Amino acid sequence: MKIWTSEHVFDHPWETVTTAAMQKYPNPMNPSVVGVDVLARHVDPSGKLHSHRLLSTEWGLPSIVKSISFTNMVSVDERLIYKPHPQDPEKTVLTQEAIITVRGVSLSSYLEGLMANTMSSNASKGREAMEWVIHKLNAEIEEFAASARGGMRTPMAAAAFVEK
Repeated sequence: MKIWTSEHVFDHPWETVTTAAMQKYPNPMNPSVVGVDVLARHVDPSGKLHSHRLLSTEWGLPSIVKSISFTNMVSVDERLIYKPHPQDPEKTVLTQEAIITVRGVSLSSYLEGLMANTMSSNASKGREAMEWVIHKLNAEIEEFAASARGGMRTPMAAAAFVEK
């Protein structure tokens, strides 16, 4: 078993970052993630949202790895925690932890280290993907606001908009 950890500060408020986190996939920075399923989601008594998601991936593993069936022996349990920055409410702290386990092979420790290095290099792609999603969400909000402003030119349109 190998444990990998990382911390990153996003220059965006917690609400924006967590909204982006729920819409992170698919994205062009992480094409290996081909599906996301929500297994469980709840809010605990302290108000924290817990979301247990299963990500289906297709990694370009070397043919030697595929031929000896390592793909069925690798487990990665990743935990991401998003918290408002303690000193700046306009920022969010992301703490990542992954537990990597390779079973049933003599090279398990080496392969776990290799997977940890891969996760470390992919973490920057994940943060880049979050920025991409945040930019996309902000553009959608601005487009919606602009269309709402443009559609409220007459008192009738404004009244109809308010009633909905």
